[in-house]
Amino acid sequence: MKYKETVTGTFHSRPNRFIANVWIEDKLETVHVKNTGRCKELLLPGSKVILEVAGQAKRKTKYDLICVYKENLGWVNIDSQAPNKVVKEWLETQDYTYIKPEYTYGESRIDFYMEKGEEKYLMEVKGCTLEIDKVGYFPDAPTERGVKHLRELTKAVKEGYHCMVAFVIQMEDVKEVRANIETHKEFGKAWEEAEKAGIEFLFLECKVTEDTLEIIS
Repeated sequence: MKYKETVTGTFHSRPNRFIANVWIEDKLETVHVKNTGRCKELLLPGSKVILEVAGQAKRKTKYDLICVYKENLGWVNIDSQAPNKVVKEWLETQDYTYIKPEYTYGESRIDFYMEKGEEKYLMEVKGCTLEIDKVGYFPDAPTERGVKHLRELTKAVKEGYHCMVAFVIQMEDVKEVRANIETHKEFGKAWEEAEKAGIEFLFLECKVTEDTLEIIS
């Protein structure tokens, strides 16, 4: 996926999880942050950031913060909408005969339902932006929604679905993701239960630039 129009800025501060203050040249702009996670290790004063120019006319903010440059790692895409977009592009290159986004199963909306012949698949997509020593961790903030999805998929396996959790690694040189049990112990427990039930965990490596995100694995 490619962003239409981007500009470079310098991160200043984040008053709340929805907005940030960013220097664009010599002007301090309030921008929308496309990620409600903590991102504390990324959004540091003075960090170089990439902003997408918003297309909607009736908006309070003109820009969306989509990328942060992290020392010793490179660009990290923090756009929480990007993982589903790149996974859809990637799935279309695989040999599925049918793909449906936003599929309702049980009490959850699962990101993708696919078919391959008579086989039925469910896939939940998660974006990973937290890196420690070249290993990705998820989540970076407690996620009851994530726990709920894992338990729904565990139930679906028993009903004959092939179930997957796809982690889109939104940075380069990171090849695996682990449960961040220090942040959310319950999510780690749900992950263990999901693996035992037969859910497949995919770690999708990406190529990340200032204005593109592409799955390469």
